[in-house]
Amino acid sequence: MTLTPHEHAPKRHPLVHAIDRTIAWASEVPAAILVALEMVVLLAGVVSRYVFNAPLTWSDELASILFLWLAMLGAVIALRRGEHMRLTTLVNRLSPNARAWVNLFARLIVIAFVLEIVWPAWEHFDSQWDIRTPALEIRDGLRVGAILVVVLMMLPIAATQLLRDSSFKRVALGVVALLALGTVMWFGKPMFMHLGNANLPIFFVGLVAVCVAAGVPIAFAFGLATLSYLALTTNTPLSVVVSRMDEGMSSLVLLSVPLFVFLGLLIEMTGVAKAMVDFLASLLGHVKGGLAYVLIGAMYLVSGISGSKAADMAAVAPALFPEMKRRGAEDGRLIALLSASGAMSETIPPSLVLITIGSVTGVSIAALFTGGLMPALVGALALCVVVWFHNRDEDLSAVVRADRKSVLKTFIVALPALALPLVIRTVVVEGVATATEVSTVGIAYTVLVGVFVYRKFAWARLYPMLVETASLSGAILFIIGCATAMAWALTQSGFSRELAAFMQGVPGGRPGFMAISVVAFVILGSVLEGIPAIVLFGPLLFPIARAVGIHEVHYAMVVVFAMGLGLFAPPFGVGFYAACAIGRVDPDHAVAHVWPYLGALFVALIVIAAWPWLSIGFL
Repeated sequence: MTLTPHEHAPKRHPLVHAIDRTIAWASEVPAAILVALEMVVLLAGVVSRYVFNAPLTWSDELASILFLWLAMLGAVIALRRGEHMRLTTLVNRLSPNARAWVNLFARLIVIAFVLEIVWPAWEHFDSQWDIRTPALEIRDGLRVGAILVVVLMMLPIAATQLLRDSSFKRVALGVVALLALGTVMWFGKPMFMHLGNANLPIFFVGLVAVCVAAGVPIAFAFGLATLSYLALTTNTPLSVVVSRMDEGMSSLVLLSVPLFVFLGLLIEMTGVAKAMVDFLASLLGHVKGGLAYVLIGAMYLVSGISGSKAADMAAVAPALFPEMKRRGAEDGRLIALLSASGAMSETIPPSLVLITIGSVTGVSIAALFTGGLMPALVGALALCVVVWFHNRDEDLSAVVRADRKSVLKTFIVALPALALPLVIRTVVVEGVATATEVSTVGIAYTVLVGVFVYRKFAWARLYPMLVETASLSGAILFIIGCATAMAWALTQSGFSRELAAFMQGVPGGRPGFMAISVVAFVILGSVLEGIPAIVLFGPLLFPIARAVGIHEVHYAMVVVFAMGLGLFAPPFGVGFYAACAIGRVDPDHAVAHVWPYLGALFVALIVIAAWPWLSIGFL
């Protein structure tokens, strides 16, 4: 994944520089304003409803309209800054000449995706123009127009980056080669249509794998594979891809992602994070791997509050990573632990995946919430074993154990900071704010604490923080949008029905069905994420589980834990790349470190699957 522009880029032509600065101004300023507006709108809704008992019926609708623009403008900023997630492990091992050609291919794939999606984006915009929103009666085309506008903004960015990094001759040869390949595939459309579902591994495994290995940004690899599959193997209009992207990025729950990203930056800037970490360090600083245990515990405690795993990680990582790095922790290992802790905490309530299971299968949501805590605890303990193993030889000779007086002093100083998670959870539990709105309450609380308690608030940093929030959020949400479109394409292929039929015929009864479920949902979790996979396969597979004698709550815990494992497993797991983006670490540095943690979670998954009491013992 490239998080920064090329270090030795050649001097740009004045015209290219002018185009770059114009796009920067046209994307960063509106995006920063939108982040601020979203916070104001959602906080106003909370205050109006809870304090004045006068709900703003239009606040969620306006927030949703602004959110798609924020997500898409953030994707533009991320593309311009080179902050879209991409894997470069194989590319970096090539010779300089081969690497230049592969990088050229990756740039051309981005341009190909953008060109392919321009007309479908226009068709989607045109189809939504006459639809009006229920509360504000605004044309929905003004909302979905964000996709069309931003795609058009991406084109000059990708083109100028291509010309900046490669000679004109090399670019011309690359374009000719790609056009030739595209022409061959287009004329091979009758063959592809004849193959049926054999196209699924060709496009969604083969093509995606080639693009990812070549360093194509993950979101663009997903999008290109989906567009190519639909264009070459079906007669489906490509505007449906934009429609699914719109659906994937427009969920109001995802609005918590940028707001928690901003909250994470805010607690670092205001001194809240420092006060919290100082206290935790005074308690566990003398323990080998102490702050790693704190990270696991923090993810356990905050998980589910925001409704988004990416938002959970964004709330925890900025508070702990700086101090952990100062203590010598490797970037790659930090990301590995963060992503593994995200996978571990998937069953912790309030979890949208558990709520979705209850809604589509009829399983009691209260029972699911009760059953979700113990499996996550098993996962947390498994991660703690790996942390202990990695840090058993840590040199703590320079670390002095804090005395009781120092611990008490840091506790008093940190008390307002430590109250933040309690405030957030209480606001949700008491119904003051929704999972989406709660981040705004956390932001308001952090601002007050920073200004009046710690007296540390750098106003000059606000605008860069707002832009950084938009860029990081755009990179994450663009992946989610493209992954949603890919999930829809898989569904329409009939793959879900075929999988259910196959699993029903698996030999071995209950153990065989459970084993194949684990494997299947690890794979599905890496491709479809939790909620789409559950919506697709829950109604099909839960009746089979009941028929073979598996308790539905136990099966739900195994399924959710398995999907969490897949969601954070490279090379396809979106959650892994989200963790890398949040920590601003190249995935190449984290891939090697993540496998021991995922291995520990897989052992925990086997324990959870084999011992039903862990899921149903407290029902």
